[in-house]
Amino acid sequence: MDKLAIMGGTPVRKEKIYYGHQFIDEDDVDAVSKVLRSDYITCGPAVLKAERDLEVYTGAKHAVLVSNGTAALHTACLAAGISEGDEVITTPLTFAASANCILYCGGRPVFADVDIETYNISPQSIIEKISSKTKAVIAVDYTGQSVECDTIRKICDDYDLIFIEDAAHSIGTSYKGKMIGSIADYTCFSFHPVKNITCGEGGAILTNNDESYKRLQLARSHGITKSIEDFKGYSEGDWYYEQQFLGYNYRLTDIQAALLSSQLKKLDSFKKRRKEICSIYDEELSKYEELILQKNVSDSDSCKHLYTIRLNEEKLSCSRKEFFDAMCAENIQCQVHYIPVYWFPYYEELGYSRGLCPNAEKIYQSIISIPLFPKMNNEDVYDVIKAIDKIVNYYRR
Repeated sequence: MDKLAIMGGTPVRKEKIYYGHQFIDEDDVDAVSKVLRSDYITCGPAVLKAERDLEVYTGAKHAVLVSNGTAALHTACLAAGISEGDEVITTPLTFAASANCILYCGGRPVFADVDIETYNISPQSIIEKISSKTKAVIAVDYTGQSVECDTIRKICDDYDLIFIEDAAHSIGTSYKGKMIGSIADYTCFSFHPVKNITCGEGGAILTNNDESYKRLQLARSHGITKSIEDFKGYSEGDWYYEQQFLGYNYRLTDIQAALLSSQLKKLDSFKKRRKEICSIYDEELSKYEELILQKNVSDSDSCKHLYTIRLNEEKLSCSRKEFFDAMCAENIQCQVHYIPVYWFPYYEELGYSRGLCPNAEKIYQSIISIPLFPKMNNEDVYDVIKAIDKIVNYYRR
């Protein structure tokens, strides 16, 4: 029987609402139009401006824009010198790119478990997974809450490891008063449309190290430099450039960079609205013993990308799929973040097996991401809550 009919017929919303959505206004359109009417639509001044804007906002010394968040992670791994035989510790509760970037460089991902309450990578599990081959840690700010940066920084210093922060969810977040982007050896952002700010696609790597900055610039542009002071050979003229290692074409266009600069001006207002929505969810959804909410990290002033709920299987008679489908029938389109990376067939072929990270697997099997984006008004927010209430009441044990 149709779930909608079972639970009372009329859905709580007439129009579908999705778990995430971009916020584009006329200022964004004007910024892009200005570039389209200019002499440079790529390799021009808008990219440099957006990089400087990111540096000012985050407090990082250097920012390097790239074509997407995956390219940011790959470029960071290249600059960090990850190569064949190296192990890099990361979380399985993330998008596949957080681990794939290690494989791109010939390294091997080693999966550490997550904290059962915050869902971020567990520092203790990191320590347990360190070996003589470990080169770096890629820690993911899951949902936009900062990882335990101080603790992970100390672990990396104690074991001579590189700290890469996958901050695809967390631009706008600060940890103990420091903006994400200014803390790790390398911080990687994503600007996909569902993220906190967008430029269509796009990513960035931030660092405070001058030499790392040079390697990042080379890696995103074929390994080529046009800087005279960096030439290893003799400059034959103004046309001269050198390829110094095998890099990639991960450049961002000026069109996208202009949109990014415009979006960055609105990030604080986006953060304010996201926090308002999260506050309503926290207050209303904490009333249900049938739901488990992600613990808020006190040291993290979070600009959340995702809001997740977990189903308390002891209190509900439905599966996660039944709950998910029922939300969809109420015109609330949710998502699940994430399938543990090593569960994918490709990783199984590499020798990974289920059971490596019990907490991450337990969280995955009961988690759902509900709508969260700045364009939501309070009626939207309470529609989501009404749908949850309707379904919980139907399936309550």
